[in-house]
Amino acid sequence: MKTYIIKIFYIYGYVPISSMRLKTIILISLGILTFQDSYSQKPVQVIPLADSTGFTVESSTKDLGNGFYDHGVASPISNHRGVVTTVDGNGRNVVLVWLFDHRGGYALLMIDALSGKSEEFPIQFDPKQDTPYSSILSSDNKFYTLFRDHFTEFDPVKRAFTFTKGTMPQMAMAMTEDDKGKIWAVTYPNSGIVSFDPKSRELKDYGYVNKENWRQYQRALAADDSGWIYFGLGNASTQIFAFDPKTGVAKGILPSNERRLGQALVYRDLNGKVYGQTTGTVDDEWYELYKGQGKKIGLYKNRQLKPITTGSQNLFDTNFPDGKVLKTLDLVDRILITEDPKTKKSTKVNFNYTSDGAIVMGIGTAPDSTIVGGTAFPMRFFNYNLKQDKWVNRAALGQFNALVNQKNKVYFGVYNGGHLIEWNPAKRWVRTVQGNKDSNPIYYANAGHDIVRPFRIIAHPDGKTVIMGGTPEYGLTGGGLLFWDNNTQKSQLLSDSDVVKDQSSISLVPLPNGKLLGGTTTVPGTGGEKKANEALVYIMDMATKKIEWQKVLFHGAQEYSEMRVGPEGLIYGIVDKKTFFVFDAASKSIVHQQDIAAKFGLTTAEQSPRIFVEGPKGEFYLLFAKGGIVKITPQTYEMKLIATSPGPIKAGGDYLSGRIFFVSGSHLYSYKLTPGN
Repeated sequence: MKTYIIKIFYIYGYVPISSMRLKTIILISLGILTFQDSYSQKPVQVIPLADSTGFTVESSTKDLGNGFYDHGVASPISNHRGVVTTVDGNGRNVVLVWLFDHRGGYALLMIDALSGKSEEFPIQFDPKQDTPYSSILSSDNKFYTLFRDHFTEFDPVKRAFTFTKGTMPQMAMAMTEDDKGKIWAVTYPNSGIVSFDPKSRELKDYGYVNKENWRQYQRALAADDSGWIYFGLGNASTQIFAFDPKTGVAKGILPSNERRLGQALVYRDLNGKVYGQTTGTVDDEWYELYKGQGKKIGLYKNRQLKPITTGSQNLFDTNFPDGKVLKTLDLVDRILITEDPKTKKSTKVNFNYTSDGAIVMGIGTAPDSTIVGGTAFPMRFFNYNLKQDKWVNRAALGQFNALVNQKNKVYFGVYNGGHLIEWNPAKRWVRTVQGNKDSNPIYYANAGHDIVRPFRIIAHPDGKTVIMGGTPEYGLTGGGLLFWDNNTQKSQLLSDSDVVKDQSSISLVPLPNGKLLGGTTTVPGTGGEKKANEALVYIMDMATKKIEWQKVLFHGAQEYSEMRVGPEGLIYGIVDKKTFFVFDAASKSIVHQQDIAAKFGLTTAEQSPRIFVEGPKGEFYLLFAKGGIVKITPQTYEMKLIATSPGPIKAGGDYLSGRIFFVSGSHLYSYKLTPGN
């Protein structure tokens, strides 16, 4: 009997027979072929570093013409978004893996556990950077997920996708199977309900069943034996919903006084009922849920979970039907290890897959004249040596969102958790462990709930202070500021109430006389409630950490995307990625503003966008999402387009050795400045 792991946490629409049918089929087929061809990549062979701390790859910079160069993929590996163990049509043990890179969930990887032979099956729709957040292996051995508004079924016996159809947006956060074999999904961001009957092949989209003024996360879904469906809601305010498939109506179980920050839990018990908790903590009372009704039962200690192979994007099912166990699936080194529990014999095989590279969060120039940065999914650190045309890639503490240099060190603001770490390029790399002073990068501070997702990190001209801002914990609203003093080796953390309530600092600029200029965003923590209507700028006294002045400079603005000290001490800024402005901090007034989106489109964007690039003589450049590189003329603020990248500019941006470096897709690009530019 197979042991299951539970982790709670179109074929296109039918074309009627008509004179248009053949033409439609041909067009769809050509579209699929074109889409698959555009997503075809060559497998990459990683080369381990001599110190075993990471890897490098063979690289060769490509001249793209017109001054642009492609230095390669920053991190040529993918991340799994759900792994299950099962058998194929020949009864052989196989591992099914949803593959995810910067393009989104692009393929299903099927690996023979004994031989390592792998096959890749491209997703039958454009993921548009979306990816699975939940999946399920059904009792009849089909693998399902729902993302980018498409529900899809993969059959490992037929080695093919056997059903794909569109739904209401966007992706399943939880999935389950009811007692009749129907597959159910509940979707972010508006609690949509979808069911699929594998027997009739009918997909039913019930639409959205709950309305909130924040993006809804549903990390648990279950069905009782009477056919009612239940899901737990988070993050800004928990709730347990009971959904009746007959009427298509959902009703809340928790009274308003029990709803709180967090994620509600539900699970299916072997007794046929569903049980739930307000937040899933140990001391929470349990609700017994059955036939659409809920009643409190206090603590419930005799839980017996019904075996269903489902979970979040972290789903990692390890038990094959014959009792063998998946011990390791390493997408970095392409290694798969299985073990027979009876004989304790392990089998290690190598496999391969294609990848166009992980998401690059942004880049900067390090004191050793290399380009450094981090990637997401998987979380990796990289640095690129232009002179040697060589990459180094290592495992990172987390997602390196923001970076800055101070006294020949690099400071990173790290998601998830708002960690502050320091890397010394002159010393050997030692994996970061909190409390280990020999680590390099060394761990310094944590911002707790006040900054989980760093948006900006700056080094103060005093040579000792590093300041970090960003958005708060999931479900919360308003981020704080973290101050790190390198002399005392101590940190000070401010909450949003100490800075700007219900807003987060996305731009930070040091000012003369011990002042700090900040620009906010109204965006809450992930899954949180947006409470502020307009972003603003503020001036803080560094000594007292008190706000001395604040003002809404642009009515209706939602973020001050970036601000930098420009020529003559004036502040250059970008609002909502579309308006350029110049601010005089002394007079607290705007001396210039202009719409730049009409001519160049929106500026580049990431969680820490680095829109401005300062050249060797103090000149400033702007990076635009569509690929434009624009030089700003001082005093007149004329915008001159000096070049257009052959690919979009996803994230910026820094200057090194006569070049502007930036991110395009998953690649590191550079533009070589000419004397005139």
